Amino acid sequence: MTSVEPTTGNTAGGKVQAMARDSVKTVIAASMVGTAIEFYDFYAYGTAAANYFPKVFFGDTGNPTVALLASLLTFAIAFIARPLGSLVFGHFGDRMGRKTTLVVSLLTMGIATFLIGCLPTYDMWGIVAVVVLCLCRFVQGIGLGGEWSGAALVATENAPEGKRALYGSFPELGAPIGFFLSNGTYFVLESFNDEAAMMAWGWRVPFLLSAVLVIVGLVVRVHMEETPIFRMAQERNEVVKAPLVEVFKKSWLQVLQGTFLVAVTYTLFYTLATWSLAWGTKEAGQGGGGLGFTNQEYLLMLMIAICVFAAFIVISCVNADKIGRRRVITFSSVALIVFAALFPFLLNGEVVGQRNFFANMVFLCIGFALMGCAFGPIGAILPELFEANVRYSGSGISYNLAAIVGAAFVPTIATWLSSHWGVHSVGLYLGVMAVCALIAVLSCRETKDVDFTK
Repeated sequence: MTSVEPTTGNTAGGKVQAMARDSVKTVIAASMVGTAIEFYDFYAYGTAAANYFPKVFFGDTGNPTVALLASLLTFAIAFIARPLGSLVFGHFGDRMGRKTTLVVSLLTMGIATFLIGCLPTYDMWGIVAVVVLCLCRFVQGIGLGGEWSGAALVATENAPEGKRALYGSFPELGAPIGFFLSNGTYFVLESFNDEAAMMAWGWRVPFLLSAVLVIVGLVVRVHMEETPIFRMAQERNEVVKAPLVEVFKKSWLQVLQGTFLVAVTYTLFYTLATWSLAWGTKEAGQGGGGLGFTNQEYLLMLMIAICVFAAFIVISCVNADKIGRRRVITFSSVALIVFAALFPFLLNGEVVGQRNFFANMVFLCIGFALMGCAFGPIGAILPELFEANVRYSGSGISYNLAAIVGAAFVPTIATWLSSHWGVHSVGLYLGVMAVCALIAVLSCRETKDVDFTK
């Protein structure tokens, strides 16, 4: 059995009765492993959509740019499905508890991801292969819709007083871990296989390996405790029958605020991790920027920069516990506006030339540092915007609506913008999203000291 620690005092404002909670190690594992798998799955798909799927599933188009755009559109399907998943899993998470819901969401996500790795190609099944790919991607999005918010609640509802943002960093750290594992898998595969082998079978391996991560995650989550705050809500008979109705009736403003707080982090991330991969490795006629990097070189640069992302998640969360969530996110939003205006110069081949590793690493490291600053406190502030009895639904809906607003079409839009108006148009796109985030955070109250039991 999982070790537990008694809460002899309070976890939030002196109102949680003495009850057992999971140990810190279990909280870290239960909250981090699911988001690591979530981001692993999404990064694996994003890398495959940028590099392999244009030929594996869309090679009949005859136009490499059109094939890339079509492939990236399938990337968007899971993001469209995610709000539906957050409605379903949010309802049961606020009715039945965080633990059971997280187990089901992880299993749903894992099965869909594994099946993507088993799919026949277009040459085998024709258009049916594309349809089944889209279906698997949709189901994957449904499972993912309930994942992050539940993981964030497992972390923050087990947090000691004054450390909610730090505990909220556990699921956030799943992002760089999943990214590193995904890109590392592709890096190793490409080191030992040529392009023909990767197109034939190599692209499948990351999806099939996700089954190992899912099994580990299920073992941890099946043995974890329900969070003390949800158990207290049950004891107080405060569990509502229709949490979704309550959210949209009483907390619609918080849903909007949360959506735009998160949306810019999605836009930034998939600009850095998916669009820039295609821009840096493909020629202009293929939807890229002709910077001359090989796919393996760019994956290595991304893996180095992702360590900066992880470090700044922790740094920003420690600061968010000290000086407040609003100050940290306000700083990151303003800094992102400046970054959006300047980064296109680092990715302009006419300015920096081809294969300029220094300029590209500056772009990636600064971008991921700001990503960490913006993304880290989200694990705390988003749940804090909502009351305990609708917290799973409210935070999940906000987080997954942000996936549509900020992420679903980012690679497609950025590729289209850059191919028509150059890299500076991508900077303008990111800048607009950063302004929206700034408006959202300035309209929010500070949540650092809210009573988390209410």
